[in-house]
Amino acid sequence: MYIVTSAQMRELDRRTIEDIGIPSIALMENAGRAIAEEIIRLCHRRHSTAQETWNGHGGNEGIGPEKEFQGLIRGDAALELEHPEKEHWLILAGKGNNGGDGLVAARHLREAGIGVTVVYALPPEQLQGDAAMQRDTAAALGIPLLVHGRDAVDYAACTGIVDALLGTGAHGSPRGVYADMIAAANVSGKTIVSADIPSGINADTGEVSQPCIAARLTVCLAFLKRGLTQYPGAEAAGEVVVRSIGIPSELCGQQEGLAFLLTAGTLREQLRVDTARRRSPDGHKGTYGHVLVAAGSPRMSGAGLLCSRAALRAGSGLVTWALPAPMLPHMAGAAPEIMLAPAAGGDWDVASARAVLQLARSRDVLAIGPGLGRFNGDGEWLRTLWEGTECQLVVDADALNMLADCKDYSTWNARKTDTVLTPHPGEMARLAGMSTKEIQRDRIGAAVKYAAAHQVTLVLKGARTIIAAPDGSAYVNITGNAGMATGGSGDVLTGIIAGLLAQGFTGLQAAAYGVYLHGLAGDAAAARRGNMLSLIAGDLIEAL
Repeated sequence: MYIVTSAQMRELDRRTIEDIGIPSIALMENAGRAIAEEIIRLCHRRHSTAQETWNGHGGNEGIGPEKEFQGLIRGDAALELEHPEKEHWLILAGKGNNGGDGLVAARHLREAGIGVTVVYALPPEQLQGDAAMQRDTAAALGIPLLVHGRDAVDYAACTGIVDALLGTGAHGSPRGVYADMIAAANVSGKTIVSADIPSGINADTGEVSQPCIAARLTVCLAFLKRGLTQYPGAEAAGEVVVRSIGIPSELCGQQEGLAFLLTAGTLREQLRVDTARRRSPDGHKGTYGHVLVAAGSPRMSGAGLLCSRAALRAGSGLVTWALPAPMLPHMAGAAPEIMLAPAAGGDWDVASARAVLQLARSRDVLAIGPGLGRFNGDGEWLRTLWEGTECQLVVDADALNMLADCKDYSTWNARKTDTVLTPHPGEMARLAGMSTKEIQRDRIGAAVKYAAAHQVTLVLKGARTIIAAPDGSAYVNITGNAGMATGGSGDVLTGIIAGLLAQGFTGLQAAAYGVYLHGLAGDAAAARRGNMLSLIAGDLIEAL
C-alpha cells in the first residue's frame, strides 16, 4: 500500500485530471460516496441488525438450492441500513474540496434514509469550484443547512459527525471558526468520521495541533497519507480505511521517494521476499550463513546473548559471539548453540578491533553494538571495523553512539557491502545532530534524509518503525505492540536482521522483513502471555 505526502497527492490529483482526463468532479463524487458507505458500515456495526438483501417473496425460506436466487432482488447493499431513521449526522463542511467531499457524503447518506444537516464553517456563498457545485446540488435537494456563528447548532441532538473541515492542504493550527467547530465536535462525545484526514493533523508528519479532531474512523481517500501512519496523528485518526476514488495506482508508482505500508504483500511483491521462509531440502548449516556478534560487556552481558540467540532463531546456520575473555566462563552454556570467541583480554579496547576483524573475515555478517559500552578509542575501534570488514554490517546501540561522535565518518572509506543502522529516536537524534523531539516530529522525513545522505539502510525504531532505503524510499511497519517497549527488545531486532542478512537477503530486505517478523513475534508473544505488559525480550525470540 502506497503512502504519500500532501505534495505527492496534489500531483496525483493534477495528473489524473489533466493527463488521464478524469474530471475533478468525478473524483469528488467518488470520494463522498466512499465516505458515506463507510459511515453506513459503521452504523451497521453499531446497530448490529443490518438487512443486506431482501426479495419480493418476503424471504427465501423454503427455497431449494436450485432456486436460491430466483425472485431475489438486491438493492445497493453498501447503502442500505435497516433503521436509518435512528441516525442523524451533522456534516461539518469547510470551504475547500474537503468540504465538497462532505457535501457529496451528505447527499448519499440522505439517499440512504439517514437524516443529515450540513453545518458550514463559513457562509456557503464563499465556496468555489467543485465544492460550490456540490453546495448547489445539496441546496436543490433541500438538505438542511446551518452556518456556524449565524445559526445555533445542537451537537447533542445528532448521532454522528462528519469532519470535512480541513484537508491535506491545510497548514498550521486551526484557527477561528474551524478551531471552534473542532472543539465543539470533540466535546460533544459523538462518533466522528473524518474525510481523508482529521482536521488538525499534519498530513505529512502526524503532528497534531490544538485543537485537533479525535476521530473514531478516518476514511482516507485514494492513498494513505504519511501523517496517518505516525503518532500522535495515528491515534487521533482512530480506525483508518483507505478507499479508492479513481486515481490510477500506476500513477502513484511512477513517483520518486515513495513510502509503503509494510505488509506481507509488500514484502513479497515490492521487496521480493519469500515470506514462507522456505529452505532447500539439501541445505546444511553453512548454506544459511554465519553471523558474528561483537556485543556485551560485564555490566550488560545479556544484550549479546539476546542478539546471538535471535540471529539463530531468525534462521542463521551459525552464530559466533565475540566477547571479552573474562565474560566467557559466565556465558559458556547459556545458549549451547552459540559459539563463543574471546575478542578482548579484559574490557573492550582499541586493540580488540583486530581480533574482531580477524573473526569477521570468515563470517557473512557482523553485528556490533548491543551492550558494548563506551571505552577510550572506541571511535577508532569502530572505524577499523567499518573500513576493514567486507561482510555485511549491522550497527546498533553503543556502536551508533560511537558513530555519532565521529563527525567526519562520511570521509571514511566507503563500504562495499550493505550497512544497516538500527537507532531508536534518541540515537537517531545524536546521529542527525537534532533533538529527539525534532526527530519524532517528522520520523519518516528524518529517516529518509539520513539514509539517502549516508547511503545506508536505516531502521528508526519505535511505534510504527520506519525502514528507510538509500534510494529515498521508506517502509512503515504496523506489526508489534506497546509491550515490546522493554529492555533487550532492540538487541533481539539486531540479531534477527543479522540472521536474515546471513541467509542472503539484501540490507533493505533483511531490515524490512526483520522489523516485520520482530513485530509479529511480539504480537504472538503477547497473545500467548495474555497480557502485553508481561512481555520480556526473551519472549520475542521464542515466538519467532
